[in-house]
Amino acid sequence: MEHLSIGEFARRSGLTAKALRLYDDLDLLRPDRVDPFTGYRWYAPEQLDQARLVERLRLVGMPLVRIREVASAPAGVAADLVRAYWRQVEADTASRRDIVASLVQHLRTKETTMHNTSGPTLTLRSAARLGQGARPAQQDALHAGRSLFAVADGFGLHRSPVPAGLAIDAFTALDGPWAADDGDPAAALRTAFTEAQRAITTEAATLADPHHFGTTVTAALLVGSTLFSAHVGDSRLWLVRDGRAERLTRDHTVVAALIEEGRLTVDEARSHADRSLLNRALVPAGTGGHSDAGPDLASTPVRPGDRLVLTGDGVHAVLEADHLATLLTREGDPDAVGQEIADAVEAAGAPDNYALVIVELGA
Repeated sequence: MEHLSIGEFARRSGLTAKALRLYDDLDLLRPDRVDPFTGYRWYAPEQLDQARLVERLRLVGMPLVRIREVASAPAGVAADLVRAYWRQVEADTASRRDIVASLVQHLRTKETTMHNTSGPTLTLRSAARLGQGARPAQQDALHAGRSLFAVADGFGLHRSPVPAGLAIDAFTALDGPWAADDGDPAAALRTAFTEAQRAITTEAATLADPHHFGTTVTAALLVGSTLFSAHVGDSRLWLVRDGRAERLTRDHTVVAALIEEGRLTVDEARSHADRSLLNRALVPAGTGGHSDAGPDLASTPVRPGDRLVLTGDGVHAVLEADHLATLLTREGDPDAVGQEIADAVEAAGAPDNYALVIVELGA
């Protein structure tokens, strides 16, 4: 029988050798033969379909024991098992939705104070970098203003930053000094998101196929000593304090949710073919899917000496996590640090557009 080396099998299946070794350890996909002396794994060509099946089942978050059942079942039975699993997922989600709605209502009734926007006045120094990378056009956009900072990563049919630019335009209306009686900053960010979606919906109406048209957006608004943020997609907001970088946003991707639940490893996610598949983004209203998902809103106390960093996925998806953390925490003014990060992205090949904003907070 013809056998494929683990490297050749990885290439044909679209997986990595590391993922195949993990699937072997988890008893999800055993090699057809293992060399008794070297321990080298060999696979049969007939196992390619099973490898791709395991990968897809891992992506939807199916537990290991059920993946084993599906992988060993005849095709018709396997389809029934997958269908039954997903029915249960939908039922569980509906039940949790009711619990969450009740919990949110309970917490809102206990809320007695507005956001605290008082505190010392902070001085700001910022820098931004926007690069096209190896893409044929620039579809990222950013803003670095007086109190509002944002990055957006557009996608769709336009060979220009139309959706990203529309999103940034909606949020920059909030830029400028905020007074105590200017209202709720979180509500203002939510309104800006709605305005951005309205503009993207209007633009999408001119397209033959508006379904793959939209953008991620991460916006940070500094009011007093509080940082308010609105986020949807897989751009990121970081807080650097005391030499440590903390991510303040969660990626809205399928694999990120599974990593958080412990159903997918970080190594699997980094090599997965669908690692950039968004499950929330700013897209035209009425196109289904995640078109009705609003942004994550948050508030974070900040202080002099903090550094805020916003990155598009053309930065953090290209640089290794440890390398990026070192760069984010580097001593230096925002312009020098921003240039060093941009240089690192370019040195890594810059396969995508990239956007970066760095803000230093002083007394």
